Amino acid sequence: MMTIAAVDDEPLALQLITRYIEETPELSLLGKFKNPLDAAVFLKENSVDILLLDIQMPELNGIEFARQMARGPKVIFTTAYKKYAIEGFKLEIVDYLVKPFSYQDFHKAIQRAKKIINLEKKSYENIGSNNEFLYLKSNYKIKRLKFNDIQYIEGFNDYVRIHALSYPEPIQSQITLKVLEAKLPAGKFMRIHRSFIVNLHMVDTIDRGRIVFGRVYIPIGDQYKEKFEDYLKKNFL
Repeated sequence: MMTIAAVDDEPLALQLITRYIEETPELSLLGKFKNPLDAAVFLKENSVDILLLDIQMPELNGIEFARQMARGPKVIFTTAYKKYAIEGFKLEIVDYLVKPFSYQDFHKAIQRAKKIINLEKKSYENIGSNNEFLYLKSNYKIKRLKFNDIQYIEGFNDYVRIHALSYPEPIQSQITLKVLEAKLPAGKFMRIHRSFIVNLHMVDTIDRGRIVFGRVYIPIGDQYKEKFEDYLKKNFL
């Protein structure tokens, strides 16, 4: 059973979403809100697996709402506007449903969220770490990776490629970048793009907004630029 909450300032839209949730046996509705500020208060005290979130709302729009959640529920945007899709996926939302959407579309989005949730739960079971190294499953083997050996990590939909100096080929593991990020020492690693985490101690060259590792150029995403620039300022002579 997955827990879910919905936020939409349109009563008819919220009523339809509620009906869709009630028709889905694997979902348990914990809260529905017309006011996003009420939802924000609720989520500070309660944990849900999935959040259905409208975008155009008074006081706090859905984009800002999702941006303020550091590690919260899986977000599915439900909106009448297609123009926010790119911004939504930059925030790593699960899906983007354009109103009016059918139950079939709703159910597909829920299944996509379910797959990611189950994968992350499985990943937490398969990974162990400390301050110097971590154990990670890769190709039916368990590999020990020293943090000081990891140069950068490349994320895809449901797996990562870890580029380490001691291995001639990237180490691939079925785990999301978000889950792995939570296990890495924050002072040593930083996410600088939705698809990349870098070892800060190995960053030697920055060229026109890109981190250079040999022949590899890693872009610094707009969403992560401010944090990375703060790091540079603290270490700049």
